[in-house]
Amino acid sequence: MREVLAEAAFQLFLERGFERTTVDDIVARAGVGRRSFFRYFPSKEDAVFPDHERCLADMTAFLAAVGGAEPVDAVCDAARLVLRMYSANPEFSIQRYRLTREVPGLRTYELSVVRRYEQTLAGYLRDRYGESKDGALRAEVISASVVAAHNNGLRTWLRSGGEGDAEAAVDHALGLVRQVWGSAPAGGASPAATDGDVVVMVAAKGAPMWRVVQQIESVIGQG
Repeated sequence: MREVLAEAAFQLFLERGFERTTVDDIVARAGVGRRSFFRYFPSKEDAVFPDHERCLADMTAFLAAVGGAEPVDAVCDAARLVLRMYSANPEFSIQRYRLTREVPGLRTYELSVVRRYEQTLAGYLRDRYGESKDGALRAEVISASVVAAHNNGLRTWLRSGGEGDAEAAVDHALGLVRQVWGSAPAGGASPAATDGDVVVMVAAKGAPMWRVVQQIESVIGQG
């Protein structure tokens, strides 16, 4: 019934426009009563995005099951669940994108949905980073970066009318997030502190800087 109502609603939105379509119009097209509509959708806007509640539930379950995976890898993989939802029905996704661009109320609603995905990812990261220094801040920044990168790739594909490889576009965008944050451990160390080899050198107090630099270059050159 949920799918029947969503299909009836979307057909009417395309035919008549979102603003000119009423709930009564939708239930008449679907052949059910008003009570049935509100059992599944609190509003017309919800009928435009019938699959997001399920996707949010899937994302929550996915993150609960990933165990000790690298945190940034986990949230990037979780974001791909949204991509798969869109790419499973390209025609509907592209039509919905175009409709959303035309209706300010739908754009506002879409932003609220995006924020819920971001909060889900941030909640997982806060749990992983715990009480480490800047853990909560890191969680917010990384989750916002993942959502922004994912949406950039996804919307590029939607704007093109489904041309090209949506998965490749999203993977490329998420790759930038991994480059910046992917090596950050759950303890909260910065990526720069964990990349590459660490050189420890002892120099005499008062040694000239040129000598210290020379010694460092000598050690690195032996690597």
